[in-house]
Amino acid sequence: GDALPLQRFPPSSKQPVPVSYPAACQPHRLPARPLLRPAKVCQAGDAYTREKFKPQPTRDLEKEKRRLQNILATGKDEVEQAFIWKKEEETAKPDRFEELMNEIQERREFLAEMEALGQGKKYQGIILTEISQKLHEMEITDKKRSEEMRNIMTKAFPVGNKSNLQD
Repeated sequence: GDALPLQRFPPSSKQPVPVSYPAACQPHRLPARPLLRPAKVCQAGDAYTREKFKPQPTRDLEKEKRRLQNILATGKDEVEQAFIWKKEEETAKPDRFEELMNEIQERREFLAEMEALGQGKKYQGIILTEISQKLHEMEITDKKRSEEMRNIMTKAFPVGNKSNLQD
């Protein structure tokens, strides 16, 4: 009924077993030989060889001067300005009338695809309504254009104004 002994005594025929500690608790062992290499070994390798100089393409100094002068004079870079102009030209809006024509064509194609799949009745009312809205917008655009053209033509070629004839 007594408590168990804290140490375990090995049998007399065996040697005592050493207690193993986790790896974190064991002291670090120093390497058998130093990690530094002698200078002769380093010099024998490629550690001290330099890369051969390869010249890069040179800049046009006169062009660079003009560019910097322009920046200081105007506050803008002409290269950036040219890029912006090209970008604006590329992103110029296509004609609204053409856009409407393309949208109507897309809706007709969609309706044809849906009819081929047997879903035409489901989408027919919606698509026809959208097409009629686009046609109405095209009519408005056409009226505006014709009015603008009429104004331009009357300004360029005045017809029958008495005030112009008296001058």
